Amino acid sequence: MRAVTYDSFAPDNSRLKVGDVPDPKVGPGQVLIEVRAAGVNPVDWKVMAGGLDGMMDAVFPVIPGWDVAGVVRALGPDTPEFAPGDEVISYARKDVVGAGTFAQYVAVAADHVARKPAALDWNQAGGLPLVGMTAQRALDRLEIGPDDVLLIHAASGGVGGIAVQIARHRGARVIGTASEKNHDYLRELGAEPVTYGDGLADRIGELAPGGVSAVADFAGGQLDTTLAVLRPDGRHVSVADNEVDNHGGHWIWVRPNGSKLTDLAALADHDGLKVEIAGTYSLDEVGEAFDASRTTHTRGKLIITP
Repeated sequence: MRAVTYDSFAPDNSRLKVGDVPDPKVGPGQVLIEVRAAGVNPVDWKVMAGGLDGMMDAVFPVIPGWDVAGVVRALGPDTPEFAPGDEVISYARKDVVGAGTFAQYVAVAADHVARKPAALDWNQAGGLPLVGMTAQRALDRLEIGPDDVLLIHAASGGVGGIAVQIARHRGARVIGTASEKNHDYLRELGAEPVTYGDGLADRIGELAPGGVSAVADFAGGQLDTTLAVLRPDGRHVSVADNEVDNHGGHWIWVRPNGSKLTDLAALADHDGLKVEIAGTYSLDEVGEAFDASRTTHTRGKLIITP
């Protein structure tokens, strides 16, 4: 099959190449997915730079990519949950960095797979798993409900945009930081936008004079602002700053979970959960997609289409 690979860690795209690699083996309890779309996430190029080398082993050559939407083509032994031809999605992170989703095929544990939401096209479905489950896990950890005033840092990004929608679905009031060009987008999602930068805490204070009850940080580097606007009994999490653990918050990591992903698919099918697409790229253009992701100013998801 064709796939994107790199044979050593690198801080740039210099080790990326596209070529033929062996098709994945399909073990017990696994499904072989023909990839139709795979979301790009900052973790993909951070892993390529060795950013998780102290946490996860890598087997080179590495195929990057942890998101996938596609069609089941084969089943491993004892995998009754799915059948060839099923349209599915998955957050396909494994315990070892190696066989990812920027390829024509990927083998994934069946309990990490959910059926593709009919309301989303292939690109939208391919962009949902990691960002959607990250947002879901953050809001679950915060126990967000209708009595909350939630501040979301980087609310117009891939994770933030999904988090706004889930929080609004749960009845919370949402304040979201973003550049002014994305304020209308946040209003469409149901959030009250606020411009980030100097004076941010004061601007949030004008919107929520009594402080916010919860904060979800999807940007990093926002701890001072978080603590300045959070109520004394408030809760906060971050996906980008482990220092929150030392200040009463929680540093979170999303886990592959087919059941949780099924819940997200239901939100798309029955409650209109949307996935914003910022751009699509071929396997030969993964380096360009990584460059776009590195700017950190992308609204919505970047998608690889093999």
